[in-house]
Amino acid sequence: MALIDARGIPADQTSVERLAREDLDYRVVDPDDPAQAVPFQRAMSRGFLGAEPTSATLEEGLPTVRSRRNIGVYERGTARGTLPVATIDSWVTPLTLPGGDIGMWAISGVTVSGTHRRRGIARSLLEGELRAAAQAGVALAGLTVTEATIYGRYGFGAAVPVSHLTVDTRRAGWAATPSRGRFEYVDREQLAADLGAVHERARRGRPGQVPGWSARWAGIAGLASADTDRDRVRGVHFLDQDDVLRGVLAYTLEEMGGTFRFRLRVRMLVGETPAAVAALWRYALQHDLVDEVTADLRPLDDPLPWLVADSRGVTQVLHDHGWLRILDLPAALTARRYSAPLDTVLRVEDSLGFADGDWRLRVDESGVAEVEVATEGRDADIALDVSALSSLYAGGVRAASLHGAGRISGDAAAVEALDRALIAFPAPSLDIWY
Repeated sequence: MALIDARGIPADQTSVERLAREDLDYRVVDPDDPAQAVPFQRAMSRGFLGAEPTSATLEEGLPTVRSRRNIGVYERGTARGTLPVATIDSWVTPLTLPGGDIGMWAISGVTVSGTHRRRGIARSLLEGELRAAAQAGVALAGLTVTEATIYGRYGFGAAVPVSHLTVDTRRAGWAATPSRGRFEYVDREQLAADLGAVHERARRGRPGQVPGWSARWAGIAGLASADTDRDRVRGVHFLDQDDVLRGVLAYTLEEMGGTFRFRLRVRMLVGETPAAVAALWRYALQHDLVDEVTADLRPLDDPLPWLVADSRGVTQVLHDHGWLRILDLPAALTARRYSAPLDTVLRVEDSLGFADGDWRLRVDESGVAEVEVATEGRDADIALDVSALSSLYAGGVRAASLHGAGRISGDAAAVEALDRALIAFPAPSLDIWY
């Protein structure tokens, strides 16, 4: 699919003017100017409570900075090379949907200095990104968050839940038939390359996924100089019976309390086929001297509890991860396929105005949707705000759950019809941070 280059989108003028009244300068950072790029990187590291970046870390991060639209907020009149007091970056990426994909305005690097709280900076950053995305014709925005209570006010909804798994390997055991194929240890450079290759093929089959990038794979593989665990990272890949690469596992091992028994922490487990996923899990759970395996960002329908002999040896903790925000409602709702026919009128409240209004959503027997402004005279079947609709969008959150929580209004039959249409198979998931 053709995607726009977000780097060509200018700074949002509303945010420029709003922050100017606070004697703050809101502007796009030139990543090719070291006097702008280096302070931007340093401010972002500070904002996420990281260490002061070394020259090596700055150099490693530069390709990612150059690939994105970077916004900094500066005290008015400060000298060239001064650190911004707030940061945000964005790019347009494919998001896998049921039956296809859509261009998504991905948002990352949101920081505000502790010295500049309560001045409307975060609001200007987030709303500025949404206005820029909408004006560029991008129908959807997304992010992963460190604090879950901030983003709903801007219309984002927690849309792609994941689970954290902890496995007591002695109790869980193993029950499944071994997959045909073989494993090989790989060095960290090969591990990074294999993660990228398998992930790009596998992500297309699961809603909620976005592509990774070279620095993401390098970081998971232990190649980032700032990673204190980098020398402990190990990797294996799985080749099927035809010697085709189908799965990759990056992990670390740590001793548990001086017992010479170990915990295996999965950094990433990605398989292109069910057989590859099962094989990687078996490798992890049957690793010599390992009593516990942990993994995060796993799909809710992960097969692991059904691969082991005792599923009570597997503890699953559900948590939010991927957040979405619908901007162009007709474009977003017609980009995906649905699991059941539907004819409903949605009354959507959007305080920022992007998706506000009454919309008729019709889905035919093949799962293809049409959306139009609802005609006068027909009452809405479902009423909800854009945050709730964005949570439902990828098909990983149940309408019935939001209805039970009072986030959706409508009678039981209308909510059930919406639920049946929106649910996605397989379960949406997102296995990276962005």
